[in-house]
Amino acid sequence: MNKTVQAGNPLMDFSGFPRFRDIEPDHIVPAVDKVLQENREKISELLNDETPPTWENFIMPMEELDDRLEKVWTPVSHLNSVMNNKDIQNAYQSCLGDLSEYSTELGQNKALFKKIKMIEKVLSNGEVDEVSTVNSPDHSLSLRAKRKSIKNDLRDFKLSGIDLDTDNKQRYREIVSELSQLSNQFSQNIQDSTDDWSLYVSDEADLEGLPENVRSMAYDEAEKNDMEGWLFNLQYPFFQPFISYAENRELREEIYRAFATRASEIGPGAGKWDNTEIMTSILRLRAEKAQILGFRNYAEYSLETKMANDVMEVEQFLLQLSAKSKSSAEKEVIELEQFAKDEYGFAEILPWDYSWLSEKLRQKRYDFSEEALRPFFPLPKVMSGMFDIVNRLFGIEIHMDEGPQLWHEDVQFFKVLGSNGDLFGHFYVDLFARQAKQGGAWMTDAIGRRKTNKGIQFPVAFLTCNFSKPTGDGPSLLTHDEVTTLFHEFGHGLHHLLTRVEVAGVSGINGVPWDAVELPSQFLENWCWEREALDLISGHVVTGEPIPNDLLEKMHRARNFQSAMQIQRQVEFSLFDLRVHKEVESITGERVQHILNDVRDQVAVVEAPGFNRFQHGFAHIFAGGYAAGYYSYKWAEVLSSDAFSLFEENGIFDKKTGAAFKACILEKGGSEEPSRLFINFRGRKPDIAALLRHSGLSENPV
Repeated sequence: MNKTVQAGNPLMDFSGFPRFRDIEPDHIVPAVDKVLQENREKISELLNDETPPTWENFIMPMEELDDRLEKVWTPVSHLNSVMNNKDIQNAYQSCLGDLSEYSTELGQNKALFKKIKMIEKVLSNGEVDEVSTVNSPDHSLSLRAKRKSIKNDLRDFKLSGIDLDTDNKQRYREIVSELSQLSNQFSQNIQDSTDDWSLYVSDEADLEGLPENVRSMAYDEAEKNDMEGWLFNLQYPFFQPFISYAENRELREEIYRAFATRASEIGPGAGKWDNTEIMTSILRLRAEKAQILGFRNYAEYSLETKMANDVMEVEQFLLQLSAKSKSSAEKEVIELEQFAKDEYGFAEILPWDYSWLSEKLRQKRYDFSEEALRPFFPLPKVMSGMFDIVNRLFGIEIHMDEGPQLWHEDVQFFKVLGSNGDLFGHFYVDLFARQAKQGGAWMTDAIGRRKTNKGIQFPVAFLTCNFSKPTGDGPSLLTHDEVTTLFHEFGHGLHHLLTRVEVAGVSGINGVPWDAVELPSQFLENWCWEREALDLISGHVVTGEPIPNDLLEKMHRARNFQSAMQIQRQVEFSLFDLRVHKEVESITGERVQHILNDVRDQVAVVEAPGFNRFQHGFAHIFAGGYAAGYYSYKWAEVLSSDAFSLFEENGIFDKKTGAAFKACILEKGGSEEPSRLFINFRGRKPDIAALLRHSGLSENPV
């Protein structure tokens, strides 16, 4: 969600896009410092101006200052995630303290708070000041967006300590600065410990069971390192297939142990990148921050900016979901244990056996494997089909575009156009795993849509995944799970790119509560299961033939295979996150483990091994934006399943329904409360029934 330090923006080209190839680490800190200094000077001028503040003479200039800083910092932050090296790391780390200080300084500025309160009063009276809404699709939308943005700003002042006394304000600043450094180090430790580990295989017999594309990747990886044989690492395109398909049980154990202990005292590097103290320091500082602001714990603080009303509501939601799925999950485990005993003579299932046995059971029960689908999902076909699907749904066109500097040869750049040719925005796509790139998949905003004195600034997004690179002369072939991941991230991208809101603070994904932001992403995944859509995104890599009916039927029958176990796993993560952030006293590494163990005793159906250090790699909550908010995935899935059910009723490509989702959800960004936007689209409050039905649990009693 980056050349020389001269006049203007040193890290952007004339078109407003980042100059990635020109970024020199030695120039990052001076460039950031220069913008911070200039911003402070301009803010001082704005605050000393005795002219009554309006949207045009105060808020828009403030938006411009925020935008300048983001356009300098965002490319640096992005490179730190996708092209990481020591020089970038050091420059990035060096800037965090100053950026944190600047942000907190603004959040505690009484004069700034007073000006914005004055503007709130004008807007609350229904006045729009002298700003015209030229090019705004809806005058009332503009006014609502301004009101919501101001409301968020005033809330954030409170959460930044605007009302604290001098000593507590200073302590708050220290905490925020330290937290930014610690979260960055937590993430860096995961990446360093991941990149440090490898598994060399010299005997081809040890590759039995592995898909051919994984073998080819491992062969290429060994060749790059001047080795003969096969070299595996902990990146997802290696780890997941290995743990799911490799017949060699000892090697499965080796890679599992390395992955499960990353960034811990016993993992790769044996303590060199241990996150224990960093994790506990983050939790203690978050708790102190929340208490300084008057909250009992950090979980309460976190929910101030979310859809959910309080911690109890979230906890009850998670426990209700667990109650509806736990008995089914327990049956799934018993079935797997019986299968392991009958087919392989396993007296017990060891941690590195679960994925492998599950894949074997799925193949036996449904005669289906994810690998059987891989030849039908060549990446170019998936991409073009995905663009066709959103064209049919939302009336937009997507085309490759030229112009900006890219950070890697694998990166592509696209533009999004309306049916009349009007520009919506642009996005970058970086899809393949590589060394020095953060694992996982994500969408972040590069530039936000807003109204400026020169017209509309159009949004730009980054879409990042970690798929397998092509081997040989053919294209990259995706699993169906990877296809849904791509759709998920593209759904986030559409939320940011299709906004019609022109107020920076609530356009696109900005201002959207964290537990609602997953709605568009999870929603778009549904098209990956429908024959009419699958025919657009799939075709055999050699023949171009569609997925055969019998294979598609098998895929559908296997769709909810072990879905209850997966739900319990998500509930486990979410409850741990919530409860570890409710804890205030005696936060230690042992206490964190104890909380996790308690949660597992309550909801888990698979016992984790004692050496498992899951929490040490839980970047979502310790280095991302999901602290006391990981529940958002399941919370938003209720919304997304219920939203898709309207398409099930009207047709998956029904233009009227697609237009309504675009108008009610995607275009509105964070300009209104998500509960109201959902009701506007669906005609009622969300219902959990669709999620349970899609998960195969609709008949389960509470």
